[in-house]
Amino acid sequence: MMKSMRPANVKAGMSRSAGPSDVPVAGKTCSLFGRDLSTEPYYDRIRRLADDLLRIVPGEESLLALIRKAGGRKRLLARAARREDGSALSSILRSLGDALSPYTANVRSHLKGLSIRSVTDRRLRTTEEQYHLHMLEIELVNRVHRDRFLQSDFRIALLPHCLRDFRRECRSVPGDLDSVCAGCSETCFLHRVSAILREAGVHPYIWRNAELSSLFRRLEGRGAFGVLGIACIPELAWGMRACMKRMIPVVGIPLDANRCMRWMGRFEETSVNLERLSELLIRSASTSDAARPNQMRRTRPAQGMLTCPTVR
Repeated sequence: MMKSMRPANVKAGMSRSAGPSDVPVAGKTCSLFGRDLSTEPYYDRIRRLADDLLRIVPGEESLLALIRKAGGRKRLLARAARREDGSALSSILRSLGDALSPYTANVRSHLKGLSIRSVTDRRLRTTEEQYHLHMLEIELVNRVHRDRFLQSDFRIALLPHCLRDFRRECRSVPGDLDSVCAGCSETCFLHRVSAILREAGVHPYIWRNAELSSLFRRLEGRGAFGVLGIACIPELAWGMRACMKRMIPVVGIPLDANRCMRWMGRFEETSVNLERLSELLIRSASTSDAARPNQMRRTRPAQGMLTCPTVR
């Protein structure tokens, strides 16, 4: 049974990246634990799915273009998921639905219970088919942009407020771009994530501003920069699109479950897979300064969101 989680203690001498998420946790619409005690099976499954679907539509960029073009057409997606019509989209949706439905079991009941006031919030109205496409999209974007992100002159990470330890007051302090973790709690996921990021040369910030454009204007002049996002699945997918639109290399890790104010009506603790975060930050053999693509050396401001707005 899934319930409110508490991060396990990180003892002195232990790696903060040791092991994935600690306790299964349920979200408003989805949970990457599914029926398992760990989120590892989800990551293995989405990786295999991406490999299989790339045989239907070869090339990460081509597959991304297809799912993004169809992703906003909810009725089309629902029809294509229900019956096999011979199209690539139908094959993709049916494969994703069969494999990923354990992680999105609460989407339909959530949509039925939405109030009229939520009608303008596109993230809250994300359908199950769109969730599955977003999951695939995040995996593909990480494959496309990982090396470019690691090659960037300046790398930042935008972390959601809901990763904090809600049993105590957050003692984050102002940083040059936004708030930064002060490391006041060893059991806090913000602390654990920040430690992993700093060790990899990534500057972590607790993102309290929904607009990316003002942040990116402030980053101009620091050379090529890359962004790592941690957010619930719809927010992460939309934020990645905003970055890619402006040629900013972006990667991301989804939260284990969506449990913030926007979804739950109150903040609930959530988690993220620390092992997969560490894996994403490992420099591959093909990554070198000499190989840095010229088109990524200059960036322009982007519009959009990468993480949920938080209560100030």
